[in-house]
Amino acid sequence: MSEHLDSPVTRQLHTLGVNYEAIGIPLDPDKKPVRSLEELLAGQNRNSGQIVRSLVFRTGSGGFILLAVAGGGKADWSMLRKHLNERRLTMAQPEEVLAATGFPIGAVPPVALPESVRILVDAGVFEFERVVIGSGVLGYALDVASTGLRQALAEAEIGLFVKQ
Repeated sequence: MSEHLDSPVTRQLHTLGVNYEAIGIPLDPDKKPVRSLEELLAGQNRNSGQIVRSLVFRTGSGGFILLAVAGGGKADWSMLRKHLNERRLTMAQPEEVLAATGFPIGAVPPVALPESVRILVDAGVFEFERVVIGSGVLGYALDVASTGLRQALAEAEIGLFVKQ
């Protein structure tokens, strides 16, 4: 670890024995992360496909789903609705994301989530040896081995959930 960062995410990874490296993300004057994590990582010779984005959806039946996708992967809405057996699915609003996950947009991880959030992971997340996930804290991301992330996501549903 390059920096000490304490969050539910780092505590869960530590408990599982999963090593990680904290990546500082400069915040703009409004305390929001830089617009392009991709640019920051490119400057560190990292591939933008390694970024695991956490997309949060509200289901028609009132629950919340987190879909972890690699890089610029776009959710396949039809496939998601079918997999979830839901007729209606919408992107959660920022205040809903915070209320459902406990984390602000820009720092939402695919791990250390409340049990009420169903976790789906697109298989493309595991195509890289190392991936970058939200840390739970604005201004930081975590670089982890994809095998470690898979261990942390042992209970998640893994499938093909992005448009090909």
